[in-house]
Amino acid sequence: MATINDVARAAGVSPSTVSYVLSGRRPISAQTRARVQAAIAELGFHPHAGARALASSRTSVLALVVPLRVDVNVPVIMQFATAVVTASRVHNHDVLLLTKDEGTAGLERVAHSTMVDALIVMDVERDDVRIPALRRLKQPSVLIGLPEHPDGIACVDLDFEAAAAEALRHLSFHGHRRIALVGPSPAVYQRGTTYAERFLTGFTETSAALGLETLAHPCEPGREGVRACLADIDAQLPGATAFVVHNEEALRIVLEELQASGRRVPADISVVAVCPRDVALNMPLPLTSVDIPAHDVGGLAVETAMKLLDGRHTEPVRLLPPTLVERESTAKPPG
Repeated sequence: MATINDVARAAGVSPSTVSYVLSGRRPISAQTRARVQAAIAELGFHPHAGARALASSRTSVLALVVPLRVDVNVPVIMQFATAVVTASRVHNHDVLLLTKDEGTAGLERVAHSTMVDALIVMDVERDDVRIPALRRLKQPSVLIGLPEHPDGIACVDLDFEAAAAEALRHLSFHGHRRIALVGPSPAVYQRGTTYAERFLTGFTETSAALGLETLAHPCEPGREGVRACLADIDAQLPGATAFVVHNEEALRIVLEELQASGRRVPADISVVAVCPRDVALNMPLPLTSVDIPAHDVGGLAVETAMKLLDGRHTEPVRLLPPTLVERESTAKPPG
């Protein structure tokens, strides 16, 4: 296996010059850089990760912090993780995935061991206890989510308030006046998870602005939870002609239970899903949906982290505008 000394001899330079070419810490003439790069290619030299870190004061690793709790939809979370990994490779970075719910302990352990250059943190809560800890770390951080007080930490996410408004405006345009929200599980709201709270805020405010009769109801995962949720909606908002489903795990069961009760989608009841595009397309019928753009959000989080590492300006909060795509699950209300 070729060493840095082998590259130096082949290029006719010192080992330190090879190190500077690799790290970029000192200016090297274009001619010398070309000789070194040609020698690297010819010898198939691959610098050791630890050596690169020592040379550049960087590890070329990002941490992605995403606690896998029982009430999170793992396939959707993995779409975000895949997006972060893909975008990180464009910047020659690997990703360290932290999935245990450790609060601040995991962040501090990883940061103090200088294992990573920056941290990307998901599953953000309203008063997230991790934010003060992130501010104390020397590594920059990016939140996928929007807490009540970001305190100077960069945040990227979908604009969930606007997403709720988009769903209601679409249904109102088709003539629906009585609309129910099938929301995430009660535990998601109880933790103060902000994507759910922001969506609920947008739903409530837009409902009032449009003069709609609406009901928002959390939904426990599983068939029994969905049945209980739908029974409560039928009792509290009888005659509802449309559902907005902001719960990927419940989505398929909601459709099955509607069919079992004799309600056809969209002839009897319209459904707008809030989910990734592939989830909406892989249902019994293609669903009208507000897309959760995991690829775009994950990529934006990595781009923001890279800017912070390079000392470039970043906007403190970036919320991506929602996109609603009409498919086969929405129509005018019956009658």
